[in-house]
Amino acid sequence: MDANPILAETIRGNWVENRHRGAFAVMDADGKIIASAGDIERAIFPRSAIKSMQALPIFAQHAEDKFHHTSAELALACASHHGEDDHVATASGLLAKLGLSVADLECGAHPPTNAAARDALRAQGLEPSALHNNCSGKHSGMLSVALAMGVSPVGYVDREHAVQKQVRAAVEAVIGEPLTEGKCGTDGCSIPTFAAPLRAFAFGFARMATGKGLPPDLAAAARRLFDAATAHPHLVAGTDHADTQLMSVFKGRLMQKVGAEGVQCGAIRDKGWGYALKCDDGNIAASQAMLAGLLLKIADPDQEQRLVLERLAHQPIRSVRGAHVGELRAAAAV
Repeated sequence: MDANPILAETIRGNWVENRHRGAFAVMDADGKIIASAGDIERAIFPRSAIKSMQALPIFAQHAEDKFHHTSAELALACASHHGEDDHVATASGLLAKLGLSVADLECGAHPPTNAAARDALRAQGLEPSALHNNCSGKHSGMLSVALAMGVSPVGYVDREHAVQKQVRAAVEAVIGEPLTEGKCGTDGCSIPTFAAPLRAFAFGFARMATGKGLPPDLAAAARRLFDAATAHPHLVAGTDHADTQLMSVFKGRLMQKVGAEGVQCGAIRDKGWGYALKCDDGNIAASQAMLAGLLLKIADPDQEQRLVLERLAHQPIRSVRGAHVGELRAAAAV
């Protein structure tokens, strides 16, 4: 099998220091490949890049009716948030509506990703809780699914729990591929993650963006989730994060979500195109440069959008003293 092409490279001084290989697919909802590079048939773990797909059971099980999910709560269900005040408050508010507490979250605790939020927590002498976990919004949404189904929420992260069976079925319905036990792992937040071909996730995002090929109720649910995420870009990530910057500047045109180990997925909504990208070595910054280079070519950015994309496509490398010593940049193959 041929190696994937070099899609990003790190330049230090006048020499290439690192080369980052990867693959991407851009597809429409009919399954047509708009653009691609590398091995798009290779199965990848999408990780957090498909949280919007994993949130679909909130609608399939009518949890949004029973618990009156707000647009902000739906956005947080799609998020890898940074543990800032609005993130924690939104997750906490949904749990309160459910009659549950932070103790019911099974995602584990870690410090806020945002440095200012970490410092503020430390200054108060407080320990981080599961609310600060970047997946607490997704997990709160999954708890609402369990309660709407009338099943015990205990163990909702387990592969055989009714909630995870609903999540798996929703992802399969959207991407048009079976998720098999032979390609399954456990994500960082303890829920199952299944590998499928890279192109299948691009196809799934195209179908979510357009509703084409999906049952009406699933299409409506996808639209609600994309609308919520793009209306609340700060809740989906946080201060200064690329996902938040991109969705903010594209003003509803772009649904964008990062996943661990260099995965980027999303949709250019007005074009009806979905995309999925994987940096082979898992470097998140390199995957962002790849993504920016791709979006510069396919997303028809205006001047403001182009400026944000150019910054991500050409990320400066500085010494400890602040001198500009190189850059991480999208490669010509993008």
